Amino acid sequence: MTATFTEPKNNTLLENQQVYRRLEINYTRNKKQDHTQLLDAAAAAFSYEDCRDEYWNPEEFSLFYGTPLWEQASPSQRVILNQLYWVAYYSQIISAEIATILFNQTSAAGLYALEDFRLVCDMLDLESAQERAHINAFKTVSNQVESALFGQRIFSYPMRGPFAETMIFADTNALKAWWKKLQLRAFGMLSSDNAFLACQYFTVRGLRTLNGKLVQHKLSNYYQHHPDKDNAPIPAKISYYHFMDESFHFNSSTIVGHDVVKCLKQPTEFEKFAANLGLKGCQKDHYNFSVAINGIFWYDPALYPAIYQVLRSPVFGMDDAEAKQMMRLCFTEESDGLHRSYQTHREAVASYQAYLEKVDYAWSVNKEMSLMAANSIPKYLATQKRALAKF
Repeated sequence: MTATFTEPKNNTLLENQQVYRRLEINYTRNKKQDHTQLLDAAAAAFSYEDCRDEYWNPEEFSLFYGTPLWEQASPSQRVILNQLYWVAYYSQIISAEIATILFNQTSAAGLYALEDFRLVCDMLDLESAQERAHINAFKTVSNQVESALFGQRIFSYPMRGPFAETMIFADTNALKAWWKKLQLRAFGMLSSDNAFLACQYFTVRGLRTLNGKLVQHKLSNYYQHHPDKDNAPIPAKISYYHFMDESFHFNSSTIVGHDVVKCLKQPTEFEKFAANLGLKGCQKDHYNFSVAINGIFWYDPALYPAIYQVLRSPVFGMDDAEAKQMMRLCFTEESDGLHRSYQTHREAVASYQAYLEKVDYAWSVNKEMSLMAANSIPKYLATQKRALAKF
């Protein structure tokens, strides 16, 4: 016979059966529709030679789409720009998912203080296993593509730890990178022994996943609407499988960050302060937008060396002067591609504002996304002109 006690209020999920049930449904459905085996099979079967002449994404999701580089590219070069978007985009996702695996576990530890914490932790264990499959699939494709096209890494990188700068091409330096690493380590320690901060991590994760959903839904549509799914390019399948998993991850972030947190006692001033620093950090990470890759908020000056290598490679065959002139045209002048990237950035700002409406402890600078919203096309162009002159 199971013993029953009168537990202190705000110490158990069972006090809110509606929240508990939502968690249970999300976990059960994710487990039932888990795409890990399909991802592993797709990665094992991938051969770049089999699909190197095909688009892997909708055309507008190509590197430098809507810029002078795209307009002057040959049909075969456009195919490669489309594929390089895939490689660049999912290289960024790998970085985010490496960090997610760690913070899923530290946050799960912080939730041990909840009665019936097992459901949340089992859900996070499943998600972490899925993230490992995602990373393997993305790396398998990216490594083959960059090896075949360039013989070296351009956007990809060797496996890294969870405390590295999440943005691959960020506005950073050695001191900033050290400080960011220290902050991430501190948050990991705090959240592993604090249920409120553990839940708040999922508010940040929800924002970051929400940004991904804006683009990944469109990438997954390429496979969903492919006329011959059996023979669709494997990277397009991987995009679809990944999006299906991430849809459940977004749901769990929202339930934990918006609802489970309300099963806890009211946060202290320090807890609210730490939580808001995390949200503010997300704004800073997502302040920039990139003309090179719509949907990833990279700092383009950090991207210059990679783009220069692409333009000088046999794919484009430009000499030094041609490559630098093309970079000037793409990075320092307005284009349809720049406006598309800025529009995605504005959509992200609006969706983040909506997502934080229910977060009552958020500072106004975070609810309004003031830092992120302050960027603009004139600011972007001014930054590029200064940075490219130095480059």
